[in-house]
Amino acid sequence: MKIRCIPVTAILMYAFGMSPIFAADNPVMRLASLEWAPYVGSRLHQEGLTAGIVKVAARQIGMDAKISYSPWSRTVYAGLNDPNYAGYFPAFYLKEREKTCYFSGVLGHSVVGFAHLKERPFQWTKLNDLRGIKIGIVQDYANGEEFDAMVKQRVLDTDAAPSDVSNLRKLLAHRVDVIVIDKYVLHQLLASEPSLQADKNRIEYYPHELAKFSMHICFQRNERGLAIQKAFNLALNKIDTQKLEDSYFQQLDAAQK
Repeated sequence: MKIRCIPVTAILMYAFGMSPIFAADNPVMRLASLEWAPYVGSRLHQEGLTAGIVKVAARQIGMDAKISYSPWSRTVYAGLNDPNYAGYFPAFYLKEREKTCYFSGVLGHSVVGFAHLKERPFQWTKLNDLRGIKIGIVQDYANGEEFDAMVKQRVLDTDAAPSDVSNLRKLLAHRVDVIVIDKYVLHQLLASEPSLQADKNRIEYYPHELAKFSMHICFQRNERGLAIQKAFNLALNKIDTQKLEDSYFQQLDAAQK
């Protein structure tokens, strides 16, 4: 698909009544993120599917997207508060987050569900079925408003880990009964994470999904963040992100067969 380049200077000047906010001709859009394959990662091709979409859209407005990696809690803090950053991603859309940042358009989707050990059968249809089960979650990840509310109220028994890999290791060690994980993150980790290879065939993804989230950049809630968001979204609207996402995951699934 041929994408028309949108001059970022014109958009930014329009957004702020002709007052320039960038000194450079090709400004850097620095974003905070985490290692979260296949969506984003420093060692992935084009830094991952979602990062690739971000970079394509940024180029269309004359900006160079640079990504810095850290654990999720630090990523969110830096993306929202550090003036060296424009924002952070990939952020799930949550209504309460609208108070803290300006969301980009949709970069793709994350389907979240449960993984368990094949030798420990598991099934669920409603959230109350999860009572009495020890559930591994990743610290500060959103897993659906109703699920998160039950966690906060301590209706569900959860154990937080710093990463999906840590959660999978806890699952294999029988320290938790199930874990919450993105469907394609699980596929990627079972295909590529060395520490999981010996036992990967013991792990199974349960098909009933917990939540499906749209993914976005969370731009800082200030004048500069709003200007970048507006310019970025104009470019993103001209990219068939669903086609890129479908193609990427089809290749990922084919590689694992």
